[in-house]
Amino acid sequence: MSSQTEAVAAELVGRSPGQLMWRRFRRDRVGVISACVVLLFFAVGLLAPLISALYGKDPYTRYGQLEPGLLNEYGYPVKPNGGMDGEFWFGIEPGTGRDVLTLLIYGIRTSLLIALAVTVLAVLTAIVLGIAAGYLGGRWDFAISRVIDLLMAFPQQLFFVAFLPIVTTLFVDPREETPTYVKVVSIIVVLWVLGWMTLGRILRGAALTLREREFVEAARVSGASPWRIIRKELLPNVVSPMLVQATYMLPSFVTTAAALSFLGVGLTEPTPDWGRMFATAAEVYRSDITYMFFPGVSMVIFVVAFNLLGDSVRDAFDPKTVR
Repeated sequence: MSSQTEAVAAELVGRSPGQLMWRRFRRDRVGVISACVVLLFFAVGLLAPLISALYGKDPYTRYGQLEPGLLNEYGYPVKPNGGMDGEFWFGIEPGTGRDVLTLLIYGIRTSLLIALAVTVLAVLTAIVLGIAAGYLGGRWDFAISRVIDLLMAFPQQLFFVAFLPIVTTLFVDPREETPTYVKVVSIIVVLWVLGWMTLGRILRGAALTLREREFVEAARVSGASPWRIIRKELLPNVVSPMLVQATYMLPSFVTTAAALSFLGVGLTEPTPDWGRMFATAAEVYRSDITYMFFPGVSMVIFVVAFNLLGDSVRDAFDPKTVR
């Protein structure tokens, strides 16, 4: 064993698994940069009202229709590059003349709120059903596994589009205008019900492996209840796959929610949303390509950063990784 290897081994002695994970993660430059980018997006979404107040614009006022000279007779910005200037930093929206910067930051806020809520619900559901199926086995495993198989057999994108209007009508009469909060709740419910199965199957497989380990057998022999064994013995040992999978799920839910709004079954005007911005951009890109630039680049950066973060978290949890 070389002196360098001995020094590394000596440094690792006495450290907890969490400390070792953090040590490996902070030495991964890509992971640290990705985490900073992700935190920046969450900070922008959280502070959207403050940013809007400091900037002096909001995403609802139709400046182009209130102030003459901003839109031409066809509804497109008069100034070049989508109307970008010292007053409207990212330009204005064709047709309405709303400020693009505030639309973008409030759209980030909306998308992250929905995706975070769905991710938390999906992870909790996968923990309860996946680990219970793997540990309890028997009829429980059979019933839960068949539910997972049934839900995974659905063509998800098609059922998202088909089920969302149905779920919305459960809350509001179709003849009445649907409030925004009902649409948000409907999107969260549909994405949650059809979005937890992959993680549930992963946790089921992990629980099947762990339930035969010595420490689980010792807890069972000592008289611990199944709930205590799941909570104290199994759950701490599935944190790694659970956290890694959650970092992949959240950006997936962001893009899915945006796709639903793009198709017209998600959030609608005047609620700021990435999907609605893409829908508008698809209609005006021939005359104003600038409007598509900012939401497109923002979503690409967010998804790539989150995927890279997931890879870094996976590597950080791997005890074979030495950095």
